Amino acid sequence: MTLQKPTIAITMGDPSGIGAEITVKSLQDAALYEQCKPFVIGDKKIIERALDVTNVNLDLNAIQEPKNGKYTHGTIDVLDLDLVSDDLKWGEVSAEAGNAAFHYLKTAITLTNENKIHGICTAPLNKEALHKAGHIYPGHTEILAELTNTKDFAMMLSAPDLRVIHVTTHIGLMDAIKKIDSERVYKVIDMAHETLQKAGIESPRIAVCGINPHAGENGLFGNGEEEEKVIPGVEKAQEEGINVVGPLPADTLFFRAKRGDFDIVVAQYHDQGHGPIKVLGLEAGVNITVGLPIIRTSVDHGTAFDIAGKNIADELSLKEALRIAIDLAPRDKALQE
Repeated sequence: MTLQKPTIAITMGDPSGIGAEITVKSLQDAALYEQCKPFVIGDKKIIERALDVTNVNLDLNAIQEPKNGKYTHGTIDVLDLDLVSDDLKWGEVSAEAGNAAFHYLKTAITLTNENKIHGICTAPLNKEALHKAGHIYPGHTEILAELTNTKDFAMMLSAPDLRVIHVTTHIGLMDAIKKIDSERVYKVIDMAHETLQKAGIESPRIAVCGINPHAGENGLFGNGEEEEKVIPGVEKAQEEGINVVGPLPADTLFFRAKRGDFDIVVAQYHDQGHGPIKVLGLEAGVNITVGLPIIRTSVDHGTAFDIAGKNIADELSLKEALRIAIDLAPRDKALQE
């Protein structure tokens, strides 16, 4: 089967944030159209406003279905849901914007489930706005999991020279430690292995962080969490032939991974994994949800309400997210017209 350009939906994120700005800036890149067929799910009026703010000179083409897109450089194809008012303000938390962001994503998931697109790349949403609108989710990942009926999933972050996947994410530290168990550790190792194999790494080198300082140092720190919660999961993966080691001390592991010793690090909780990635640069980080039946990548930053509408936002993270979505997309899959 002839490989095709993947069709990628860019969800605009919270319309009061920087999502529209970084989207129009990204779609200035002619090379992007040589690699994929990108279109935006959002509000046409907000995209128009972003074009004015950023002084980006591109035409807009409103579409009802992905198959109607022109997909030519110089034109942004927009699936216009028309969910927000003309006077929606930049940089303010609102239920109106939170509801719109939810439905942009829901529409993208529906299109993927209907086999009309190859993947989704998401601009940031705002959790407070999402909750004000009555959509009580910790973030994008949990919405995607529920709407695709996915039970086992994980957040992977990618930056130059470092990849991290998380056992737990958006819960408090005490709750995270309670939630970690050996089966979850094993499943995350397995998802990391499978994802990197699909990306072309034949035998991914995986390293697992400990929970306690020095990975517990043989019981010196903590209450045996490594022995109870981590080691059995690592051993199970090793028995299946997965190239994994751990638990290792987190304070040196990320340095070793960036140096090239490992292809990915399994972090036990949110800040353990997010901190090292974000030190490398917010502008280059990409969020990938693994375990889903669909391809989804995202920027690794927030809505940045403080700079929204000021033409300050950097589009590099969104362009990186698009690049990874293109790489992971099943482009040999024929779409439903």
